[in-house]
Amino acid sequence: MKKILIAEDDELIAALERDYLEAAEFEVVIASDGFEGMRLATEEEYALILLDVMLPGPSGFDICREVRRNKNTPIIMVTARKEDVDKIRGLGLGADDYIIKPFSPSEMVARVRAHIRIHERLLSEAREPVKTQVIEVGGLKIDTLSHRVFVNGSEVALTNKEYELLCFLASNPNIVFSKDALFDRIWGMDACGDTSTVTVHINRIREKIEDDTANPRYIETVWGAGYRFTIL
Repeated sequence: MKKILIAEDDELIAALERDYLEAAEFEVVIASDGFEGMRLATEEEYALILLDVMLPGPSGFDICREVRRNKNTPIIMVTARKEDVDKIRGLGLGADDYIIKPFSPSEMVARVRAHIRIHERLLSEAREPVKTQVIEVGGLKIDTLSHRVFVNGSEVALTNKEYELLCFLASNPNIVFSKDALFDRIWGMDACGDTSTVTVHINRIREKIEDDTANPRYIETVWGAGYRFTIL
């Protein structure tokens, strides 16, 4: 049985999330404040973490940042604010998705399942005993078997979504993809239909692989059209 961590200080919301997830045959652990959430998220292993933004003690952002130092566990942020600031900040720290309160419990379960499935597929592909396929352009090397990325010989850590986005673009070089097309291809679900998610992830990838983010070598912005992975 897959285990889910819920970090939520509102007892009613936490109970609602727990009931629906347990009905979907997940094991659920609840942390009612940021201190307990931080300890459990960093010390234990989970199939996914459902993380409220506003918690007593360390915030959801603090927990997300700390988890991403060592783990690729899928993280879904939960926020009561409809403004983009929480969404962009959470995604920028490495969250995979976000849900706005009030939300549909059935949609929440569907997103949890989808992100776990994506994560497990990536792990499964990494274990497949097939010939290693490498995409190598300039100083950038993408090992699609091990899901590892190197820049000038040094490994860089990417989240699942960052890796998928980079690998897709690099596998389809010199083709311009709109933000809508990338959103549909990589997320594959209705994550509130917010294509700013793509922009945030592109910027994070550039910070990790580009020598000069203002003049990117690999992922080029085609103004008014989208992005392309450039091979000269």
